[in-house]
Amino acid sequence: MISLEHYRETIIEGVTALETITVPIGQAHGLVLAADATAKLAVPPFTNSAMDGFAVKCADVQNASDSAPVTLNITGDIPAGVAPSGKVEAGCAHRIMTGAALPAGADAIVPVELTNIPPGPHPLPATIQVYAPVTCGQHIRQEADDVALGDTIVSGATRLGAAQLSSLVSVGYGEVVVHRRPRVAIMATGDELAAPGVMPPPGHIPDSNSTLVTALVDEAGGEAIQVATSTDQPAELLRILRETAADADLIITTGGVSAGAYDVVKEATSKRGMTFTKVAMQPGKPQGHGVIELDGRTVPLLSLPGNPVSVFVSFHMFAIPLLAVLGGLERNKALNTHRRRMATATVGWPSPTGRRQLAPVTLEEPTRPGDLPTVTPTHRLGSGSHLVASLHRANALAMIPEAVDQVAQWDVVEVIEL
Repeated sequence: MISLEHYRETIIEGVTALETITVPIGQAHGLVLAADATAKLAVPPFTNSAMDGFAVKCADVQNASDSAPVTLNITGDIPAGVAPSGKVEAGCAHRIMTGAALPAGADAIVPVELTNIPPGPHPLPATIQVYAPVTCGQHIRQEADDVALGDTIVSGATRLGAAQLSSLVSVGYGEVVVHRRPRVAIMATGDELAAPGVMPPPGHIPDSNSTLVTALVDEAGGEAIQVATSTDQPAELLRILRETAADADLIITTGGVSAGAYDVVKEATSKRGMTFTKVAMQPGKPQGHGVIELDGRTVPLLSLPGNPVSVFVSFHMFAIPLLAVLGGLERNKALNTHRRRMATATVGWPSPTGRRQLAPVTLEEPTRPGDLPTVTPTHRLGSGSHLVASLHRANALAMIPEAVDQVAQWDVVEVIEL
């Protein structure tokens, strides 16, 4: 058996990011930026007011108080979105709204709450009374306070989330250059599989793997372009692989990779560029990967075990970093997409010596400050690879070291959040 870490590095070796495309920024969520994006606009793009109030010369109001208010003449009105005209002269003020550009001559903003004018919509007054002083520069947002023109805003090889997209729009972007989303073909194998919703005949089980992997691909930022099932006949498997290879950037199969008499994926592809191995993990020991040539086109192929919990765990460990590299993430980032934490086990459970256990668990946040979160196996039988009906409770995987054969109640364990 080889280590989990070694296998993770092996499957992404030689894999390169997909080509780049230019997309409207509204379509870039979840994609990876191809190169550094620098500011086309400063933020703020102009000096503006941080408050609804009045643009003044601070020297005019430095002695203002409740008992001795300062009266100023109103000589301008500046809503947001309007370029100011005119200049604030001594003894005068312009009414100004939040975000509106600061007029010439003004060096401070008096909030409306510090004047005799009530907040809200009102006709422009002829004069105001100011009841408190403001310092020069107070309540003013200076041009380029946040970023200056040409500053790097988002680095290349960054996955674009809501915050990154908003930042890019704020500095002038309407479209971005990104690596395109990986197209994934999915195939579940096995004579025993019945279609979802069909009452399975004797000896058959519902095909939950196709649905599981399709949803996981979507959650990982890929695009499932074809979902198929194959019997345990090598010729049929190869026929379906040829059909999918034309458009897929990655093919993921489930089942047929172990040591049984009908392990169809191993039988059909072991002489076509695939490597099958045993990884020191539980569940998910039998694994396969490689680059397969079909009808003149080479496509990465990742072959996962057939039991659904093994598929779930294997996808998080191996398919996610592979999809991340294809999608443009750097290798180190691709191998560390999951958040790791320490947690306390609420119950004990066994772990197989010599293999890294990745037990599906329910992670719950602590109720008292300073306490660790707690984890509980999603099923009383632990990490059995067939326990798919309880898999929905898993929001983390407990990673139990190879040397540990028993987790005791209240032990501290490492988990990765899903």
